[in-house]
Amino acid sequence: MELVEAALADKPTVHAVTAPSGAPAPGAAAGAAGEGGGTGKAKGPKRLVAVTACPTGIAHTYMAADSLVAAAKEVGVDLQVETQGSSGAKALDPAVIAAADAVIFAVDVDVRGKERFAGMPVINAPVKRGIDEPDKMVAEALAAADNPHARRVPHYGAEEQAEHEAEEKGEHLGTKLKKALLTGVSYMIPFVAGGGLLIALGFLLGGYDITGFADKILADNSLFNLPTVYPELAWGPLGAYLGAVLFKIGALSLGFLVPALAGYIAYAIADRPGIAPGFVAGAVAVFMGAGFLGGIVGGLIAGYVAHAIGKLSVARWLRGLMPVVIIPLVASLVASGLLFVFLGAYIARVTVGLNEFLAGLTGASAIALGVILGLMMCFDLGGPVNKVAYSFAVAGLGAASIANQAPWQIMAAVMAAGMVPPLAMALAATVLNKRLFSLAEQENGKAAWLLGASFITEGAIPFAAADPLRVIPASMLGGAVTGAISMAAGVGSKAPHGGIFVFFAIDNFLMFVVAIAAGTAVSAFAVIGLKRWAVKKPVDSLVAVPVAA
Repeated sequence: MELVEAALADKPTVHAVTAPSGAPAPGAAAGAAGEGGGTGKAKGPKRLVAVTACPTGIAHTYMAADSLVAAAKEVGVDLQVETQGSSGAKALDPAVIAAADAVIFAVDVDVRGKERFAGMPVINAPVKRGIDEPDKMVAEALAAADNPHARRVPHYGAEEQAEHEAEEKGEHLGTKLKKALLTGVSYMIPFVAGGGLLIALGFLLGGYDITGFADKILADNSLFNLPTVYPELAWGPLGAYLGAVLFKIGALSLGFLVPALAGYIAYAIADRPGIAPGFVAGAVAVFMGAGFLGGIVGGLIAGYVAHAIGKLSVARWLRGLMPVVIIPLVASLVASGLLFVFLGAYIARVTVGLNEFLAGLTGASAIALGVILGLMMCFDLGGPVNKVAYSFAVAGLGAASIANQAPWQIMAAVMAAGMVPPLAMALAATVLNKRLFSLAEQENGKAAWLLGASFITEGAIPFAAADPLRVIPASMLGGAVTGAISMAAGVGSKAPHGGIFVFFAIDNFLMFVVAIAAGTAVSAFAVIGLKRWAVKKPVDSLVAVPVAA
């Protein structure tokens, strides 16, 4: 993860700005002006803390942290950031939080351990704003620190219930749903990524037919009793046994896709009491054949039911039973019961219809889908639209098989298109025409080669942030070309992530590379053309002529 942090930042990655030992901290003058504000903190320079988190926890999380730290440093403010990324989070020291005047949440998912910041003035915004407008967020946090009426992180005890409800009412339903869905996707992806790669390795060692042999091999054989009956394409008896092991582990991991999605959607809505009902609803959705659509519906129902029950005022002796017995029991019964009795069968029909539609895509319809997915992957370079396309592809992997390879083809188109923007910017800024790019962009271009090859679309964000009206359209054009070629050639990917480094899991790898190369070239030449010719023409100034009174 350090590689990603360093590669994406224009400056060395740091997550704290501190004053030298024995010297006054920068910004003392600015801090003095805010003394006596409504925070109750000791006099002195302002101190801020922040938490950054994006759905995948790979790039936006760290880019927002770097941007906020740099913006705070420019105004002489002490800022320390907790990055809640895919590799976990190193929690801020409680003493640092206690000394802070305000907190910034630049997040697209729920903050883990939010109760640590209870009572602090808070600025809450999507993680992308932490990248695009870090200076404004820092200024808003400083203003909130001096405002006794500023919005604060609520306590979650019973005595603060009214405050918590007021905060929730100020958040639109669409924003809540988006945050809940992105939280579910964030926690689901590790199951899918690890499981998908293990399945791909199982196919590599055991052959594609290992799906029909794995259970019997694992039941009847061991490492010291290798199978005698195994797929023709397996790497011998040992390859067949290891392939069965890897395939089964991957399949079991992938089996958590829907329960994890539903469980953490419910968690985002109702906190920890929602996890168990959400997981149960997700398992019921799998049993009913409702797939990821059923998981989303079940997770939302479980979360809102658990949340509603948690708001009830109950006797003191019953409070201890609420989160561990009553809420899981009632929320599981309601959410899973609704899926069993009313909703599950209908959602299953929709899921089956969607799978049949995807399996039947050929010719122009497949190419059109590739174009749409390519446009979505490059529209916001790792933002919500990009995540919708990626989640759609990942969710379909569970239904893929030798007979139904459409989900693998969709996954390949999504991954190939997502690799295009950083590779195109790298090609344009380091090879084709360096003079059109700043020195910082040229340095980012060097890192973007690796980021693009690894399927980290966010590697193009430094370019888009500097010139969005040229970079994003050019990226979308190349992504559409790549998606179309990939789908037309029937390229398939059994791995949900990894870029060219999971070549062993990609069917028709040559056309996979051709599709990426074509889209990269189109985007690179398009952005160069736009930078050369799509420029604002200077407006001749008009000389005012005095008019006689």
